[in-house]
Amino acid sequence: MDDLKQASRRRASFGATIKAVLWSFFGVRGKRGYEQDAARLNPLHVIVAGVIAAALFVLGLIVVVKLVVGQAAG
Repeated sequence: MDDLKQASRRRASFGATIKAVLWSFFGVRGKRGYEQDAARLNPLHVIVAGVIAAALFVLGLIVVVKLVVGQAAG
């Protein structure tokens, strides 16, 4: 339980968390960068950033598909 409390007190900016999540979506992250992120990032921030990034990704795919299907039909 103490590990969870300590992890939630980590002090990395939300911008740094977003950057780490986007790198993970892209699939390119070195071991050194991963270890730094694991030591600094707040797990709650990572979850929130991941959900936001996934939602934006899905919405982006929907928009692209609607544009392509709309152009193909017209």
